[in-house]
Amino acid sequence: MSDKFDVVVIGGGPGGYVAAIRAAQLGLKTACIEKWLDKDNKPRLGGTCLNVGCIPSKALLDSSQKYHDAKETFGVHGISMSDVAMNVDAMVDRKDKIVDQLTGGITGLFKANGVTSFEGFGKVLANKKVEFTAHDGTVTVIETENVILATGSVPVNIPPAPRTGDIIVDNQGALDFRAVPKRLGVIGAGVIGLELGSVWDSFRF
Repeated sequence: MSDKFDVVVIGGGPGGYVAAIRAAQLGLKTACIEKWLDKDNKPRLGGTCLNVGCIPSKALLDSSQKYHDAKETFGVHGISMSDVAMNVDAMVDRKDKIVDQLTGGITGLFKANGVTSFEGFGKVLANKKVEFTAHDGTVTVIETENVILATGSVPVNIPPAPRTGDIIVDNQGALDFRAVPKRLGVIGAGVIGLELGSVWDSFRF
């Protein structure tokens, strides 16, 4: 690859895409490498937070809170409701639309600020170079003066209880339930774990 960049950001999550946009605004020729693929194998910016973390969990939390309020607390305002029901499919579809809008917004910001987006994997090499591997396996080398690492995190796979996508799921699986689970145990009390636990607990009543 003949292009040379002032800054290459590896990771397009909240740390990476903000750093890339700001670097470009400061006049630096900037590229951002992000590996994320959505459920349809289409590239997505935003990392865990926007795709399967804080943003979608808060979208579900908002919906579940409205359900809980309608069922449990509207009475004190003199509002009586009967046969309140939750359409889980509609709730999850709304969450997906919110994610689409926000991740698409990052793409728009990249274009507006002149950030070059690379879809695939980045590896730091010696002598101010970054190896970029596209999703189709094509490998190229990018020259850069500076590298920002913003690679984020992934759920830990616990050997005695591997994620199967059925009984045991990660946060991504818990965001896509199409029915309220009868029982649910959450391992991890971070933001996403607490919010998803709260979401599905709201429908016990």
